[in-house]
Amino acid sequence: MKKLFIAFIVAETLVLTGCASTHNDVLGTPQSQVQMRNYQSRSFDTNDKALILRAVVSTMQDLGFIIESADEKLGAISGTSFTHASKLTVSVRAINAKQIIVRANAQSGLKAIEDPIPYQNFFNALSQSLFLEAHEVN
Repeated sequence: MKKLFIAFIVAETLVLTGCASTHNDVLGTPQSQVQMRNYQSRSFDTNDKALILRAVVSTMQDLGFIIESADEKLGAISGTSFTHASKLTVSVRAINAKQIIVRANAQSGLKAIEDPIPYQNFFNALSQSLFLEAHEVN
């Protein structure tokens, strides 16, 4: 009976210590989710979701991504860049009657890209595309 009790204590200790981990370890990222979401997202002052979706597709293609899927109803676009060995998924959704938020998630292999620079480059290119389209420049 004493051996069974010791085995139970050891097993419970292993289970409890195995579950103990920090939030960042579980997510596999040293940065907070709020920080990442901050540089992965941009809001645009428009309610034209179709315009934003077209601009996202054009921007992704300009950056060398091959579009794998695009769903206008869901507002989701995914593409792969063989040049940079990366995948980019962009979601577009209205946050109110006058604004749309665009969120990009990039990964290289199975690892999320945490560096803010690629996201800044994407959003700069997207902003330029929207500016040019708004001013009807081809």
